[in-house]
Amino acid sequence: MSTTNGGPAGAPNPNITNPAPQLMVLGQYIKDFSFENPNAPRAFNQNVQPQINVQVNVNANPITETDVEVALRLEAKAEAAGMVLFNLELVFAGAFRIQNVPQENLHPLMMIECPRLLFPFAREIVASAVRNGGFPPLLLDPIDFVSLYQQNMSQMQPQGGAPQPPKS
Repeated sequence: MSTTNGGPAGAPNPNITNPAPQLMVLGQYIKDFSFENPNAPRAFNQNVQPQINVQVNVNANPITETDVEVALRLEAKAEAAGMVLFNLELVFAGAFRIQNVPQENLHPLMMIECPRLLFPFAREIVASAVRNGGFPPLLLDPIDFVSLYQQNMSQMQPQGGAPQPPKS
């Protein structure tokens, strides 16, 4: 019987291990930002609770074979008594290096875990901008990126088939 590195032929080599999956944040940044306060200073005299509508979207674009840019888009609009108090749009993005992740896990990782890492920083930018606009800070509730991902995948699902992730 022949041996390789002291073990039986065909046995796994204990010195060779499968590389561990890695997700590294290479950088994070404001990609686009807008805050509009169209009715100031009249808007500050409103004594009614504003209706605030918040929209969230996540996009991912490849940079290299292992690097991807993930962008978290947050839009918030506050209205009271038929008047727009503020309108905010933020695209907060991050560059991530993803290595040793099975292909079937790549899309969920980009669309769930990456925005989960970006969200606390985007939340702080939104709160500060609204406060600096003269309003109480808008403290966004945590976002369930798993549910958001599942919802988006179900909307993209072809008739009678399994959800198909977008091609990177």
